[in-house]
Amino acid sequence: MSAVVATASRSVYAAVRAVFRFFTNLLFQAQVQGVEHVPRQGAFLVVVNHLSLTDPALIMVYCPRQFVVFAADKWRRVPGIRHLVDAVGGIWVARGEADLSAIKQAVAMLRAGWALGMAPEGTRSKTQALQAGKSGAAYLASRTGVPIVPVALAGTERLSTNLRRLRRTPVRMVIGRPFRLPALARAHGEQLDRYTDEIMCRLAALLPPEYRGVYADHPRLRELLDAPDAA
Repeated sequence: MSAVVATASRSVYAAVRAVFRFFTNLLFQAQVQGVEHVPRQGAFLVVVNHLSLTDPALIMVYCPRQFVVFAADKWRRVPGIRHLVDAVGGIWVARGEADLSAIKQAVAMLRAGWALGMAPEGTRSKTQALQAGKSGAAYLASRTGVPIVPVALAGTERLSTNLRRLRRTPVRMVIGRPFRLPALARAHGEQLDRYTDEIMCRLAALLPPEYRGVYADHPRLRELLDAPDAA
């Protein structure tokens, strides 16, 4: 755990962020809303829908806080990506299984006051629409009691198409108000399922209709859309 914190150097993070800012300005036309909702201090969990490999870079650029990300273990075998993730601060996680080591690291990071970013879907959406969320984000939030900051992205999935046409890609990022789940150290089963639905519906409420996927007809999403201040 201490190794992860040690590699999250502020100076390196700032340098990488500056490089990412240059390339995001070059590649994207970004419309960003809700930056004021990002907590300026203390631990919190960023949850984001996952459309493109560029998603973490966009969040790094527009999120005013330094944060640690989850990264799929398969990228650890790619030297450039491995060094980048280790330099800015990342937790490697094995996909398709309960990675207890990664979970323990994440809990420790949040309890130490860090911001942590993750995609509850667990992998990129091939259709742009939300997939069913996994319970990892709900588990971490309920175990630690930290606020959750939903971040909704739309447009990053079109980057490769627009690059071939030498066009910048319009992107919309909406950062929602922080919210909390009940802090239950042993939340499991149906409780985690309900918490996961809450997280995913909060994301869906910030997304255009065509991105809401499996949550488009969820009753909780209807409630949030009818009461925008709750989203």
